[in-house]
Amino acid sequence: MVSANVRGRDLGGFVGDVQARLAQIKLPPGTWLGVGGQFENLQTASRRMALVIPLALALVFALLYLMFDSVRDGLLVFSGIPFAMSGGVLALWLRGLPLSMSAAVGFIALSGVAVLNGLVMIAYVRTLRAQGMGPEQAMREGAQLRLRAVLMTALVASLGFLPMALATGTGAEVQRPLATVVIGGILSSTALTLLILPALYTWAHRKEGGHRQEA
Repeated sequence: MVSANVRGRDLGGFVGDVQARLAQIKLPPGTWLGVGGQFENLQTASRRMALVIPLALALVFALLYLMFDSVRDGLLVFSGIPFAMSGGVLALWLRGLPLSMSAAVGFIALSGVAVLNGLVMIAYVRTLRAQGMGPEQAMREGAQLRLRAVLMTALVASLGFLPMALATGTGAEVQRPLATVVIGGILSSTALTLLILPALYTWAHRKEGGHRQEA
């Protein structure tokens, strides 16, 4: 048995290089080489994440649909998740952190936090629409009046994860990727929600007049 601790790179990439080297070794009949330890735990966690992440996203969308009773508005708010994912990946790349299991958990947490920005804005816009405003006017006024609430939601969530993102002590290798994903994702989601969501909402409801009836 050969033991090793991986530092300075991701475990999956290291094991991939090891397995490539082991494949070049000609072994006598009846012998074999295998990789265990934390790598086995990584494989188990990866299979579990492949089930948990789609389930979490489906649950988020189901809750949005139950709140709005509209697939269209639910999808508009749900669009904040891809906005947030892109920011999380970019933040990991900028900090040179691997896409580890803790980062994957961060993406799951981010999928719930990311919809808050769009939820705050769309919920208020729907209130304005119910008062008789057109889609473009309601979206413009809603974006202006809910700007402070959206920014406060993003700042509170980001600042709460900041100590984890800057951690250097015991457990930092788990805390930093998770916090980095959440902070980067929230910042990108907030910016894109304020810039892109109004345009998407206006386009999606472009055929509607002042008084709206949701299907």
